[in-house]
Amino acid sequence: MTDDPEYSRPEAPFNALPPMVIAIALVLGGIEVVFQIGALGLIGGPDAVGWRIGAMETYGFFDTVFEAMRAQGSWPFEHLRRFFTYAFVHYSITHALMVMVFILALGKMVGETFGNLAVLVIFIVSTLAGSLAFGLILNAATPLLGAYPAAYGFIGAYTFILWLGLGQMQENRIRAFTLIGFLMGLQLLYGLLFGGSPDWVADLAGFVAGFGTAALLVPGAFGRILMRLRQR
Repeated sequence: MTDDPEYSRPEAPFNALPPMVIAIALVLGGIEVVFQIGALGLIGGPDAVGWRIGAMETYGFFDTVFEAMRAQGSWPFEHLRRFFTYAFVHYSITHALMVMVFILALGKMVGETFGNLAVLVIFIVSTLAGSLAFGLILNAATPLLGAYPAAYGFIGAYTFILWLGLGQMQENRIRAFTLIGFLMGLQLLYGLLFGGSPDWVADLAGFVAGFGTAALLVPGAFGRILMRLRQR
């Protein structure tokens, strides 16, 4: 050990993350760990093997259920919760891990810029935007599952941070949208090569919701955006 006042112990990366980002990642990861342990037969007995499928059916967002509620004008809580709960059930451990990587990486900057409450607000708003877009725009047979719309919400908030920064430096603000353009391009290419689900609609809605929510968190930012759009 040294007494040098300039010496400081390196800060643990996990501790450097905003608490709300850690909390969201722990919840998503914890649920996935339960599914994995159950599938191995270590807990829950024989029924645990089907926990993931059961959770998909109970908590996933199904367009058919949404359309039935709209047609009947009935909105029971057991189905209303699907607008949010779908984000906590993933198709596989790989699906969940990819989401967590996005949330940890981009949620860190969002949390440091806007604060813990903003992280939670963006997560919730983007999740809701994703399910609404999925239900209103598409006629999908497969359910919407996983926190990708929320992860794209953090991408949207991060893009807004870049958008403001580039503007202050008098640089081309279009560069702020490079990441979302790249990711959407990858999804399009993957869909063309291997076929894919229309989940990108929910992801894009999550991105827009995250960008818009971040704009509302900065006083006067939304008005400046509208003024700039009108000038074009």
